[in-house]
Amino acid sequence: MSALRIDLARVHDLLDAGASAPGEHRVLVDRLWPRGISKTRLALDEWDRDAAPSTDLRRALHHGEMGFEEFTARYRRELDASGAARALRERALAAGAEDLTLLFAAKDTEHTHALVLREALEDCERAEG
Repeated sequence: MSALRIDLARVHDLLDAGASAPGEHRVLVDRLWPRGISKTRLALDEWDRDAAPSTDLRRALHHGEMGFEEFTARYRRELDASGAARALRERALAAGAEDLTLLFAAKDTEHTHALVLREALEDCERAEG
């Protein structure tokens, strides 16, 4: 399989930005639609709720019941068990993507599930290497 360049972008930074560039595949990877955002203002190719953390895991992180390190380990286990990262990568490649942009709504760009998902996607690529 081909290599994908994987970028992260906050939903709010791409509002009204227009359609994806040729070779780019934009995927919203949040379980919930971003609050206050009209679906017409966000150009994306798909919304992959399966690649998002489970509701229980997301709530535990946001309510301070676990730190980001524990969240990362548990989310990686969820991704490994579900195969969601591999499936997302395969869909992007099947769509002819060279660039995969993971869209997320969180304000905290250093402690977001999208970082963990990108790492899982990169691990999928290395495993197929």
